[in-house]
Amino acid sequence: MLDSRTRAFGSAMTYIQGPGELDKIEEYSRVYTNRVFFLIDGFLFPTLKERIENIFSKSDSVCICEACRGECCYSEINRITELVKEHKAGLIVGAGGGKTIDIAKMVANSLFFPYFIVPTSAATDAPVSGLAVVYTDTGEHLEAVMLKRSADIVLMDSNLIAGAPIRLFRAGMADALATWFEAQARERSESPNNIGKGYLRCKAGMAIARLSYDLLMEDGLRALRDLEIGAVTDAVENIIETNTLLSGLGFQNTGCSVAHAIHAGLAELPETHSYLHGEKVAFGIVCGFAFENTPMDIVDKVMQFMVEAGIPVTLSDLGVEATPENIFKIADKVVNRNRTIYAEPLVINIDTVSAAIISANALGERYKARFKNK
Repeated sequence: MLDSRTRAFGSAMTYIQGPGELDKIEEYSRVYTNRVFFLIDGFLFPTLKERIENIFSKSDSVCICEACRGECCYSEINRITELVKEHKAGLIVGAGGGKTIDIAKMVANSLFFPYFIVPTSAATDAPVSGLAVVYTDTGEHLEAVMLKRSADIVLMDSNLIAGAPIRLFRAGMADALATWFEAQARERSESPNNIGKGYLRCKAGMAIARLSYDLLMEDGLRALRDLEIGAVTDAVENIIETNTLLSGLGFQNTGCSVAHAIHAGLAELPETHSYLHGEKVAFGIVCGFAFENTPMDIVDKVMQFMVEAGIPVTLSDLGVEATPENIFKIADKVVNRNRTIYAEPLVINIDTVSAAIISANALGERYKARFKNK
């Protein structure tokens, strides 16, 4: 519980979303500088480099493109920092997935530079947040860093997002779905949000978290169907905004609880490493229903949505056997080596968390049998 009644709200300076917006990147960047450093996902580097260089070739601005080499670790952060200084760039653009984005954030904050984020999927809500996750060179989680500033512009090209594998979009929906349930837990326990040292939530943060939930329930399934046929409709645009802007502002300004705690526990099991962040958070939502004894009308509505959307709701959906050993490993991490669960205003120990995991897994199996392929 906080000892102050001070509220705080944080956000990126500007959020822009629409079809073909990447083609305007030089127009947006020239307000800041005529020398722009692009850090691009290694997987997407050849395609995006060619497109960006073509855009800049029609102007007097200069672009420098560099491929991200993997983890958001201090050796890579330092390498990119030196390249940015060497090229005398005045703006950093991180284009790609979470690790590339977080490296760009870390470099920009260390140099006190402006920066843009250009996500290539709607898989997470990280782009608009003032948080970066740093790993070791070999991929083990090291720390989460609260940054001095969020992005100057988050630029979402809807056509680029729609071209990504639909699994990424679905995982982003799961991550966004957790936002409202976790916000309520933080509110009940008066736990701090993720702004600076941690403050009470502004009403705006809670309202945004709720809107994430409402839009998912209203447009989520329609957006998935539209993406499957390559149609970038208003429903798709609404869920891109939900996954990225609304969920990002929601989690930063309200905080996380059981769903993300369970994610951390699942990450202890090697068999989950090939699954996406949002996919693991999804099972954490189900655990939250069991842990918090959520009213069944809400459980029924959300579980039907998750199953019909193809979002994981059981341990087996994540390649995990529901053995006592695996459940203990998850619960041990959640209770003893991660603080997120303690935002829950409930009794927290190995037994209560293990019971929630067992109950959630059974709940998920029942709803899969009931709604799958209906």
